[in-house]
Amino acid sequence: MFSLFPSLLSFQSFAPLLLRVTLGAVFLLWAYNIFKKRETGKRRALGILDAVVGISLVVGFLTQLSALVCAIMLGFRLFKKIQSKTFLTDGINYYLILFVISICLIFTGAGFIAFDLPL
Repeated sequence: MFSLFPSLLSFQSFAPLLLRVTLGAVFLLWAYNIFKKRETGKRRALGILDAVVGISLVVGFLTQLSALVCAIMLGFRLFKKIQSKTFLTDGINYYLILFVISICLIFTGAGFIAFDLPL
């Protein structure tokens, strides 16, 4: 295999770490915004789910399951945006990138510094 920086391949488990912490931080921010607005009902339940998934991703516990839940939630958000004909605008690209990150985490796993590391 040809690589421009072969010495960096020994750090390949840092990539999932960066992806999972970033995705978890975004979901925690969304949960914080929901709780800050004191939402009720379905929005509050969504905030709780966002918080649980975000914490799980940041600490690296049940990463693939959390990434699957993220992918499903982001898939619904993307579907709603497609129905409202605002797909691939500046705000929607953000959801698409997060969706791809969650799919990548399903396949790559938790990465470095996680509870999910095989013993």
